[in-house]
Amino acid sequence: MPTISITILAILLFLVLNWIKILKEYERGVIFRLGRVLGKPKGPGLIFVLYPIDRMVKISLRLIVLDVPPQDVITKDNVSVKVNAVVYFRVMDPLASVIQVENFLFATSQEAQTTLRSILGQASLDELLSERERLGHMVQEVIDQNTDPWGVKVTQVAVKAVDLPQEMQRAMAKQAEAEREKRAKIIHAEGEEQAAAKLAQAAGKLALEPTAMQLRYLQTLTEIASERNSTLIFPLPVELFSAWMKRGSQE
Repeated sequence: MPTISITILAILLFLVLNWIKILKEYERGVIFRLGRVLGKPKGPGLIFVLYPIDRMVKISLRLIVLDVPPQDVITKDNVSVKVNAVVYFRVMDPLASVIQVENFLFATSQEAQTTLRSILGQASLDELLSERERLGHMVQEVIDQNTDPWGVKVTQVAVKAVDLPQEMQRAMAKQAEAEREKRAKIIHAEGEEQAAAKLAQAAGKLALEPTAMQLRYLQTLTEIASERNSTLIFPLPVELFSAWMKRGSQE
């Protein structure tokens, strides 16, 4: 009899220890009693699971960061690129995440990959490179709508990187180089235009005072002499050449 009592006590102790479960603050327990789910998840803290009648599935309510592997995307303008993204989501309804889908993490990953290819394929390459935030918001809305029956809430989708083919990278580099050369030529032409306008103004002012040209000539000689060379410049009046030209035309 004492042996039987000890055995019964040991079995009861084993069952009680198996019944006691401790769930963390971010965990909830979905309880199945004889195959039927209980109406409300349990936790956090100390709970009792009547083993072997009950079976518990733990669900974490923390934010999950899902790295979407690189996807081959053909853009609207027929450019093949590789795009990877990050999806942020959390479980809002533990019951639905267990009952409505077999593996909500795998299902959300597949939904994210499919939606990423579909949405980004509707955008051109320029939009994909410059409007990542807007496209990520569109992908987030579609994924969130499709995963809502599973009790999953998608909070953000961020497009991490866009890998272009080598040929496209070289073409874009040439385009950027040509654009910079274009800007340089425009700036140079604008500088020439402004310089011509200033020279015309200076010529007009010099024409008002005949002695101004003589003073400019003396200033030029001073600048040349300061360089310690033996070069001398003697200006010839333009009127002298014009007189010869008139004489040659008369002959």
